[in-house]
Amino acid sequence: MSGIQYRRLGRTGLKVSPLCLGSMQFGWTADEKTSFAVMDAFAEAGGNFIDTADIYSHWVEGNNGGVSEEVIGSWLQARGNRRQMIIATKVRGQMGPGPNDEGLSRKHILEACEASLRRLQTDTIDLYQAHYFDAEVPIDETLEAFDRLVQQGKVRYLGCSNYPAWRLMQALWTSDKYGLARYDSIQPHYNLVHRGEFEQELAEACLNYGLGIIPYSPLAGGFLTGKYSRERDTSSVRADRVRASYFNDAGWRVLDAVKDIAGEIGATPLAVSLAWVLAKPGITAPIIGANSVEQLEGSLAALDVDLTAEQLEKLDSASAWVHPRG
Repeated sequence: MSGIQYRRLGRTGLKVSPLCLGSMQFGWTADEKTSFAVMDAFAEAGGNFIDTADIYSHWVEGNNGGVSEEVIGSWLQARGNRRQMIIATKVRGQMGPGPNDEGLSRKHILEACEASLRRLQTDTIDLYQAHYFDAEVPIDETLEAFDRLVQQGKVRYLGCSNYPAWRLMQALWTSDKYGLARYDSIQPHYNLVHRGEFEQELAEACLNYGLGIIPYSPLAGGFLTGKYSRERDTSSVRADRVRASYFNDAGWRVLDAVKDIAGEIGATPLAVSLAWVLAKPGITAPIIGANSVEQLEGSLAALDVDLTAEQLEKLDSASAWVHPRG
């Protein structure tokens, strides 16, 4: 990414790299040494945008969450590069046994932010995001808590993740009505084989109201890398999820189109799949994960892929089975 073209986060003045480094694996499937190596390589390539969440990796036995944030905080201190990096984290998930140890209440947001700041060893979170909506808490309470953090200088920008279009619009309307800091970005589930959920209504709302779009799972759990095939059956917990979702005629049709274009231009299916996401209107930075520097380099190669209009149309047509208007 030496000749990297940074992108504005939605309507804001914040500039971020066109790929965001996800960190769910840090302290879980990638130990601290490996995680440091991945972040070093990302920063060396010009990447400045790292995404995490307080809950990572609470689902692992013996892990109480916060591990990814701790690894990132240690790396920032060791490298002395906090000012150069844009750090995004999220709040919502259960971080303790008590009834107020999760959710988007004022109490939990304010306490969770302090805990994330400690783990990240920083005074300010660049992008603080609601991990997913909380139907039990009034949206004005959630936004008032976020606004307080912005006013205190503990948070610079706000975002959300996994919000349907109507909840996003409710949040934007509430911020406008009460003069509160608003969501300026969203993390949707979006890729070539999972288009409809985002494109049906959410994409248009983001474009109209100037939200940065930071898609997660842009490679469909690895399906779009081409590592799975009709002939080779791989068994693992992750592979089982991918199989249940994408091992069907429609999924293989998309993957065949990806492979055809990859062969035409001498790129990998992974790079082609990421390049398709990067070419979509309003996209800020797809979130990529890496358990090694080699995996990271495979994703960075997408920035050198410039798909033609004809190739984009071929991919759009092949994946129209998930497009609500196709």
